[in-house]
Amino acid sequence: MSETQLSASGLPITQVSKRGIWGWMFYDWASQPFHTLLITFIFARYFAAEVAPDAATGQIWWGYMLAIAGVTIAILSPILGSIADATGPRKPWIAMFTILYVAGSAFLWYAVPGGGGMTFWILFAFGLGMIGLEFSTVFNNAIMPDLVTRDALGRLSGTSWALGYIGGLFALVFVLLALVESSPGSGKTLIGIAPILGLDEITRGGERAVGPLTALWFFVFIIPFFLFTPDVKKQTKVKGAVGKGISDLLQTIKNLPNNKSLFAYLGSSMFYRDALNGLYGFGGIYAGGVLKWEATQLGVFGLLTLVTGAIGAWLGGRADDKSGPKKVIVISIIALIFVCIAIVTTDRQTLLMMPIKEMPGPFAAPDILFYICGAVIGAAGGALQAASRTLMVDQADEGDMTQAFGLYALSGKATSFIAPTLVAFVTGTVGLDMLGLSSTEAQRLGISPLIGLFIIGLLLLPWVKQRRS
Repeated sequence: MSETQLSASGLPITQVSKRGIWGWMFYDWASQPFHTLLITFIFARYFAAEVAPDAATGQIWWGYMLAIAGVTIAILSPILGSIADATGPRKPWIAMFTILYVAGSAFLWYAVPGGGGMTFWILFAFGLGMIGLEFSTVFNNAIMPDLVTRDALGRLSGTSWALGYIGGLFALVFVLLALVESSPGSGKTLIGIAPILGLDEITRGGERAVGPLTALWFFVFIIPFFLFTPDVKKQTKVKGAVGKGISDLLQTIKNLPNNKSLFAYLGSSMFYRDALNGLYGFGGIYAGGVLKWEATQLGVFGLLTLVTGAIGAWLGGRADDKSGPKKVIVISIIALIFVCIAIVTTDRQTLLMMPIKEMPGPFAAPDILFYICGAVIGAAGGALQAASRTLMVDQADEGDMTQAFGLYALSGKATSFIAPTLVAFVTGTVGLDMLGLSSTEAQRLGISPLIGLFIIGLLLLPWVKQRRS
């Protein structure tokens, strides 16, 4: 790269090696198992089904835990980002939050069936790991626009998201083949072997082991990032950086209404990313409670979602460079709205609101529909997240990239309590208490608020501008 070229953040690019680019992309590979194994497919379903008293109660507890963690992330992310911009390097921050990520994930090993008196601490540990993940992501995202020019940004973001999905795919395949039993009491995994390391079904060792596995995976695969990816230099004037960072942040927030594009984008992403995270966070719990899926069925669903997610992110990155990120975001949101409608109108006795005869087996009509929905969630979700990161760069000013992604995290988390709180409230207070629905019916009703959140996000996008290459 020529020294005269400018990066997407507006700063001169010196020389970024291929190892530096790959090191940065490996952050997504390293962090994806938290989303794949813990939030979406294995641990969340296990917690609701086996650790909590029942699936509906587990969905409620899980929702409030995600809400509390989200509020914490929303409040602190932009503050930490502003301080980092004032001091310089981002890697020390990522190293610090890696400790929270690893410790919180590893502690999930103690989530025995029935809770064993540890239910509160399991939820606390999960929230701690999630906070570590989200905070480190703020600083990792801020490094992205320093690595390439604007015309290569969409491809970099999309390829990185695709690599992350592939990492999640490998981790999930390993769990299904080596750790969890294919069906309760079988004593065998999908390939007919006993779970490794002496993990047994009685204490659900396979499901519990995904916590330590996620911690180890991140600790190992984050190493290339620390070794090869360049970071900004330390500022010469570090004294007073905390005060300056907070002051700059307050001024930025004060001026937000004057920047209509940034203001609209933060508002839009605030809602549609919250809805997407709601799909990820409750998908496994929903499938376990409504469709009565076991871990293996959910794992196969996860494999399908991850494969289409990698393809969607990769193709979305190229569409981003060709047509701009906003078009990719609009198409993705529309697809996810239809997915939500299909999910809330389907269970074992109903298919898209039409009564059907309940059929046994893993390939009844509701199961097939849910597999199709999973494929769309993967493809649209991957493209949506990759394009969202690119569009955020278009809204940021030079020298304030970490603060900008702190605001981006704020927009993703300031209302992050809304989706899980609405799901928990509609499931419990409205569905179970007010309407007297069954557990299955209440879970179906509880997912419906996500549709409204996606629509709000879509309606705010026309005011968002994008910079072309």
